[in-house]
Amino acid sequence: MRLRIDLAYDGTDFRGWATQPGLRTVQHEVETALAVALRVGVRDDDPPGSARVPVVCAGRTDAGVHARGQVLHADVDEQAVTVSAGRSPAPPLEALVRRLNGILPPDVVVRRVSRAPEGFDARFSATWRRYTYRVADRAESLDPLARHHVLVWPRPLDVGLLAAGSAALVGHHDFAAFCKRREGATTVRTLLDLDWRRTPTGLVEASVRADAFCHSMVRALVGCLLTVGEGRRPVEWPAQVLLSRERQPQVAVAHAHGLTLEEVAYPGDDELAERADQTRARRAALPEPHPREPHPIKHRHSPEETA
Repeated sequence: MRLRIDLAYDGTDFRGWATQPGLRTVQHEVETALAVALRVGVRDDDPPGSARVPVVCAGRTDAGVHARGQVLHADVDEQAVTVSAGRSPAPPLEALVRRLNGILPPDVVVRRVSRAPEGFDARFSATWRRYTYRVADRAESLDPLARHHVLVWPRPLDVGLLAAGSAALVGHHDFAAFCKRREGATTVRTLLDLDWRRTPTGLVEASVRADAFCHSMVRALVGCLLTVGEGRRPVEWPAQVLLSRERQPQVAVAHAHGLTLEEVAYPGDDELAERADQTRARRAALPEPHPREPHPIKHRHSPEETA
């Protein structure tokens, strides 16, 4: 059976989602906990963590990035799920949630486990992902209890300027200027929303929603826009960066700890397989801007940035 697992974690002490030899990662913790809970490939004389149940996530998060709404899928033996419940009076999947949370470290929590509908793929069936980036730019909004989840910014930000600078970025674009390139991977994405607001507690929050994100994209977008929000760059500058399709040394990538994966959306059950097939089809490259102009970035300020 295919399981859907809804997951939350504090990314502070992880080296990101994806398993890396010798490093603590969220994927490794979840896969080893599943193996223990389901007794998959585990013998009494096996060292802890030697067996794993592979999982696929909706979106890989970088080191230090958090998640409230991560989604995974795992293919497991249904009988193993039933047996793992033991004497629990709860249904097997509810018992599995409690068992997993008893095995996982406290900075990772399984919120729900359900039987995935036919055609469900945590990664390829998703229609969009939504992240929130949180910034404290006022003394009254600083909270030492939130220091691992909120970026402290030393200068005041204007939410109106942030919104104005974001407007031209929304839509279907090549975001190469805001992504770390990977061999063979496209940087074309559809940015559905990039909204800014000031919360009742005084924090500045960016809500960023797209069909998918490339590596470091949200943090680069935020880092670019923060310099607009504090008035060091004109509101036209992010659009100029976008059109350049090249990483700019003036664009700082914002720190990871202010970023949280909040939500992943999926279509109706009867559209899951079709959506997965559409997503697997590689996005077509966009034509070059026409007419091609010289480098559009205007160095109106010092290139030195802080994130």
